[in-house]
Amino acid sequence: MEKQDKVIVCKDCGKEFTFTVGEQNFYEQQGFTNEPVRCKECRDKKKAARNNNRKFEN
Repeated sequence: MEKQDKVIVCKDCGKEFTFTVGEQNFYEQQGFTNEPVRCKECRDKKKAARNNNRKFEN
């Protein structure tokens, strides 16, 4: 079965985003088994918050 772009709703902000065939192939190559649950903006925010917390721990 041929892959197709998937529209997913972000679990943080509720906006729809597209999980492209290229992204699906990348996830597969990396060994990821789950689809993303957050849009790029929310993933970036979460990553930035996590990195900020590490700065204060050192």
